[in-house]
Amino acid sequence: MNAITEDQRDKLVSDLKNVILDAEELLKMTASDAGVEAVALRERVRERLAQAKHGLLDLQENTLAKAKAATRKADDYVHDHPWPSVAVAAGVGLLVGLLIGRR
Repeated sequence: MNAITEDQRDKLVSDLKNVILDAEELLKMTASDAGVEAVALRERVRERLAQAKHGLLDLQENTLAKAKAATRKADDYVHDHPWPSVAVAAGVGLLVGLLIGRR
């Protein structure tokens, strides 16, 4: 399974938002073009832009919900198992300290 990282997902969302904004601007610029084909094309583009916006909003909501759920699980685990959590945090701190000390 090929999972994308959070940074990649954020960049993808940002890029898609930019494409949507550019496409909306293009639609406004060509609004005076009244040919039948141009009108049909603009309508298809509008529909696809609406779908893309809806998809981005769904992706944002899903990502936020998953992040909140993960935060709740981590919080519950730390409250239920405080000493192992302290030990893991100390171990991570030690490793980071060792890595920083080597430079």
